[in-house]
Amino acid sequence: MDYIAYLHKDRKSDFGVSFPDFPGCITAGKTLEESRRNAEEALALHIAGLIEDGETIPASSTLDDVADDPAMKNAVAILVNVDSEKRVRVNITARASQIDRIDRLAEEAGLTRSAYFVQAALDAKARRQRNLRARSSGQRLSKHPMKAGSPGRSLRNQPVKAARGPSRQAGK
Repeated sequence: MDYIAYLHKDRKSDFGVSFPDFPGCITAGKTLEESRRNAEEALALHIAGLIEDGETIPASSTLDDVADDPAMKNAVAILVNVDSEKRVRVNITARASQIDRIDRLAEEAGLTRSAYFVQAALDAKARRQRNLRARSSGQRLSKHPMKAGSPGRSLRNQPVKAARGPSRQAGK
């Protein structure tokens, strides 16, 4: 569902975001893109809290509804999409170097760590299903490796082949 957000920018400040339908739900970001991403996350968390508390989620206002809102002064109205499906927090265990690498890859992809994990898992499942369909229909599978850094690529350290010296034959 889309909700209206007000994007504010004062001199010497980050971009601020507020929601007329959710008083008290605010966020900010250094860039427009960061502000948009933070707005989606803040609104999703706010709505999750309302659901958890058994409160009613308001219907989205229209642009006509907020046209005369004093809070809209010196702001730009943007639409923020939020999926109100309940989110579940999970904990994982991984080496610090793996988490560092995942964080770098997530940042390169413009995703949060959580979004990157979810996307990687869903991409891996889709690849497995395509491979199974291809095998069952007799198609030859592609031998091209996945693009480095894309979600779904194995994040484990790749095995290193031991260097071999000259082969030794018995009796020499």
